[in-house]
Amino acid sequence: MAKPNSRQTLIDYSLRRLGDPVIEINVDDDQLEDRVDEALQYYQEYNSDATKRVYLKHQVTETDITNGYITVNTDVLFVRRVLPAGSSSGGSGMFNIKYQMMLNDFAQVGSFAGNLAYFHQMKMHLELIDSQLTGLPQIDFVQNEGRVYFHGEFEDQDILPNDWIIVEAMQIIDPITHTNVYNDMFVKEYTTALIKQQWGANLIKFEGMQLPGGVTLNGRQIFDDATTEIEKLREALRLEHELPVDFFIG
Repeated sequence: MAKPNSRQTLIDYSLRRLGDPVIEINVDDDQLEDRVDEALQYYQEYNSDATKRVYLKHQVTETDITNGYITVNTDVLFVRRVLPAGSSSGGSGMFNIKYQMMLNDFAQVGSFAGNLAYFHQMKMHLELIDSQLTGLPQIDFVQNEGRVYFHGEFEDQDILPNDWIIVEAMQIIDPITHTNVYNDMFVKEYTTALIKQQWGANLIKFEGMQLPGGVTLNGRQIFDDATTEIEKLREALRLEHELPVDFFIG
């Protein structure tokens, strides 16, 4: 299958590119599975096409307050920010002073008492006040723990139990659900190169051994060629498809 749509079809495709079944590819099934996992992991961590932006809602509990963190799914690659969506203390929604001021200004625009330029200026002014006096929660995301740690918001009661927060995050696209991942050009080429490198590593210990017919095994050459291919693929991915680094100013 020239367009893989599963782990097995991806493995079969890579083996055919390396010469199977004309040439025997000396790689164990478990090694093949490991190389696919490695290829997908590298693709998901560095290729912008492997993730999507999501907004995850979470209602804060007493346990969250005690722990000082909330948990997120293991498929979240990194968290951009956390946005408070509502407060149980009564300062949100239509009772929020910002909402009332914006509603009043919008009414003036509708009655031709104002204009869009004034409305935009007021909106920017309110956002400046909000960012300076309120700001966003200060957080740290630890991917290996699947936790978003809060610094100060819980202690200062800026976020209370039963409040809702929105987590803006980058989530990995599940290849089982979205099978086009297996047909991604980088995934196919990188998986093939990793299997080729594994093949060469398996044959290195038989280097120089002569087979019937005068054929000599040269596993090191296969290994070195695959290593060069892997380095080129990684460099191209990091230069052309990696998301830019987020900078924090403060």
